[in-house]
Amino acid sequence: MPLGERLTGAVLVAPIRMARLLPYRWRIPVAAWLTTRVLAPLAGYRKRVRENLALVRPDLSQAEVEALARRVPDNAGRNMMELYSPEFPDHARKSPVVGPGLPDVRAARDAGRPVIFVTGHFGSFNAARMAMMEQGFNMGVFYRPMANRPFNSHYVQAMAALSEPMFEQGRKGMMQMVKHLRSGGVLAILNDLNAHDGVPLDFFGKPALTSLATAEMALKFDALLVPVWGLRDPDGLNFTIHTETPIAHSDPVTMTREFNARLEAAVRDNMEQWFWIHRRWKDGTGPLADRGAEYLRELEEKA
Repeated sequence: MPLGERLTGAVLVAPIRMARLLPYRWRIPVAAWLTTRVLAPLAGYRKRVRENLALVRPDLSQAEVEALARRVPDNAGRNMMELYSPEFPDHARKSPVVGPGLPDVRAARDAGRPVIFVTGHFGSFNAARMAMMEQGFNMGVFYRPMANRPFNSHYVQAMAALSEPMFEQGRKGMMQMVKHLRSGGVLAILNDLNAHDGVPLDFFGKPALTSLATAEMALKFDALLVPVWGLRDPDGLNFTIHTETPIAHSDPVTMTREFNARLEAAVRDNMEQWFWIHRRWKDGTGPLADRGAEYLRELEEKA
């Protein structure tokens, strides 16, 4: 492993270890402050937030954009520190779970029917994960490994400490995940990343490459597909988990469009809680988008 990669991983982990010396109620806001005031400017996160908002929310005032350029890294810093805090799982399990989808997911749980909770980098995915486990759902997690291998090792260990099984993106992880669903298991997937193998679907009025795999699995295994959001409360430390009604089974494209629309609606109500740092629309145009659009046309012709 290259020395530079090891050093980068060590630099990323060191502040987390230092912050853990603080009591939990101070640790989370301190991590948020450091991320907002130090890491975000150095890493170009604020610039990326501004660029994304200029693309899809040009209607916002400069003051609103600058406020989000501060508040989005704040939420990101809280999420990272929570993941590495041993107190977090018990804290998050106590989160109230609300929403019109609760009767459906409880009925599926009692009947042994598989459920796919689909969400995004919005609020706190991990808080939703903990709270739904407290509701009796044996939740597996599908994840994309991080580029820096040393830091990814720490990240995977922290995620596994919250719950298992975990399924890494790739052939082996997919086979394990399929087995889990076939046995009536519950799965959580984040479906708001730029997907190189996805198709260009509308998100905030612009094409964004979006994976159809989540909807395809829901159809293949007759699983409920339920959007869930772990929204952060105004105090910055607690959460309320919102479960939406299941997305009706139809075809993968229609179902994924519905997910994008629901996520967008939720984000518009809580703009500071979505990960505007991510390059969501990076490949919405160009060769990857053209390839995805051609595949999309083929699917629609077959329908």
